[in-house]
Amino acid sequence: MQAQKEAPPDMNCRDKFLLQSVKVNDGITAKDITSELFNKEAGHVVEECKLKVVYLSPPQPPSPVHEGSEEGSSPRGSVSDNGHVNAAEFSTAAKAFNEQLEAQDLSPETRTHITKLTEEKKSALQQCNKIRHELELLKREGNKSGGGVSFMFVIIIGLLGIFMGYMMKKS
Repeated sequence: MQAQKEAPPDMNCRDKFLLQSVKVNDGITAKDITSELFNKEAGHVVEECKLKVVYLSPPQPPSPVHEGSEEGSSPRGSVSDNGHVNAAEFSTAAKAFNEQLEAQDLSPETRTHITKLTEEKKSALQQCNKIRHELELLKREGNKSGGGVSFMFVIIIGLLGIFMGYMMKKS
């Protein structure tokens, strides 16, 4: 990619990065890594994550008057296209947002309500990430236990074969 000379006036960007990962065997060298490793049709399991590019305005110089926080420098939590959220970035952004709220002239009820909603959102995101992790674990377990014949079934068929062989020999 090439860097843009200047940011677009509306600060919107359609650029995205596609991160791909694939499981490989031990002992693989850099020469063995080719584009075919990331080919889904070849039977490889390829995990993908799209990251949107977000433009942030440069931080404003500090104000000579001391305030609770600097305007225009609030960090944003990152959310990728697949919904994963970085909890540390979210906490930092929530803290900066709360500092901005304190600097503004809002009623105590409004501040309480906004704080409560922020905590609920944080809790919901944590639950979402936990459920996503549990789903991944269940998928892995399903792949391990899928297919095959049970050991008990093999024993019953073997005993039935021995019994039938004994009966045929007797007659």
